[in-house]
Amino acid sequence: IDELTVDDVFLVRPGEKIATDGEVLTGHSAIDEAMLTGESVPVEVAPGDSVTGATINTSGVLEVRAARVGADTTLAAMADLVSRAQTGKPAVQRLADRISAVFVPIVFGIAAITLLIWGFVTGDWAAGLHAALTVLIIACPCALGLATPTALAVSSGRGSQLGILVSGPEALESTRSIDTVVLDKTGTLTTGVMSLTGTELSPADFDVLARLESRSEHPIARAIVAAAPEIVGTGSAGAAAGTISTVPDSMGSVEESARAASASSMGTAAGSPVLDFENIAGGGLRATIDGAEVLAGRPDLLREHGIAVDFAADSVPRGATIVALAIDGQFRGLSFVSDEPKPTAAAAIAELHSLGLSTVLLTGDNAQAAEVVAEALGITEVRADVRPEGKVSVVGELQGQGRAVAMVGDGVNDAAALAGADLGIAMGSGTDAAMAASDVTMVKSDPQQIPQAIRLSRRTLGLIKGNLFWAFAYNTAAIPIAAFGLLDPMIAGAAMAFSSVFVVLNSLRLLRFK
Repeated sequence: IDELTVDDVFLVRPGEKIATDGEVLTGHSAIDEAMLTGESVPVEVAPGDSVTGATINTSGVLEVRAARVGADTTLAAMADLVSRAQTGKPAVQRLADRISAVFVPIVFGIAAITLLIWGFVTGDWAAGLHAALTVLIIACPCALGLATPTALAVSSGRGSQLGILVSGPEALESTRSIDTVVLDKTGTLTTGVMSLTGTELSPADFDVLARLESRSEHPIARAIVAAAPEIVGTGSAGAAAGTISTVPDSMGSVEESARAASASSMGTAAGSPVLDFENIAGGGLRATIDGAEVLAGRPDLLREHGIAVDFAADSVPRGATIVALAIDGQFRGLSFVSDEPKPTAAAAIAELHSLGLSTVLLTGDNAQAAEVVAEALGITEVRADVRPEGKVSVVGELQGQGRAVAMVGDGVNDAAALAGADLGIAMGSGTDAAMAASDVTMVKSDPQQIPQAIRLSRRTLGLIKGNLFWAFAYNTAAIPIAAFGLLDPMIAGAAMAFSSVFVVLNSLRLLRFK
């Protein structure tokens, strides 16, 4: 890659990452741009189309001419966005430091005044020195200094046990002002894996579709092939056999049924090879199976080949991708695939709302798919069709409205927004760039860890405030007693130690957090 220069031509095989930004010269394929746009469905490319470095070629072989290399690439520009966002993040000052900066000089002043008053008023300088030393001992800010770090240390340890990794104590402290949680869709709230959501095809026709799709590495194809054993296995013997006929044959042998059901799980039936396979530019596949011409893809593709495709719009699940099937020029029906929400996503959103937080769905996916997910999960504010640089702008826009924003994402396309938000939360299954730009990483990639992390942070901050109040109130109440000479230095030392132990024990209560 380091040796590539502009106008160099390089080969990209199926499954490989594209080396740099460029233009397709020959070949047709589907490019997985999820890391760039958040779109779960790969984009079809053909000669003349532009491709982006670090995206993945999922199917055909491509020849690409390099258009931009090194620091000029799209990925490099995104890295620069992350860097600028990180350097612009303000540091969080510690409450304990601010209190200590004022408290310690005051204590020294009180001790000096105590000595002088005892010496000049009573003439007993020894007693005055005794009282002044007791003031210094009882007011030693050990508990004040331990209040914050002990709570943060225990909180970080407990978070690690729960699979919540925090980059530093500032991340926990920054959650106290968070009022808006912005969530990426693909891979964060959804599985990021396409799955079959429904089909109008008979088991026999679906088996043919699966055998055709088994020759493709496209995520839609993988979803159809994965669903084939269950669907084909529910059909009659003739349907399960996967043979092409216009009239269902219920007289097929049990041996044929068993053979096809087993073969469908591998994507092709033994003795019935898929011939003349072709990956059609524009979203489709074509091949000859059992002597018949099979064509599958988007409905418009079938129409372009002169096949009438009629279906009611309300029969298509909202947000689903449509796969139409034709055999020997006859439309057979539709199948639907989509990216499913994670099982715990709805509960996680409900818990965020119960914590008083607003939620925003931010994705590079199409508006319809985003709205379907948002409706299913209970999110009312949706920002769709947003590119990586646009995500940073959306976070900045929300911050400009006076909101304190937590950003949750998992891809390279989320990295700059994660860094620019007041709190960045990355899913553990995501990219290294996203985790590097975030403040908190969810190892389990479970959406329910998002509200759990916020609850842990709030609990920690509450504990810190309690520790600080105890330490400050204890010292403030004991100083007058020491100044009047009513407290022995030995007792003062023991009381000071007890104060520190109390703060530590109070912090250890976080180990019971769930």
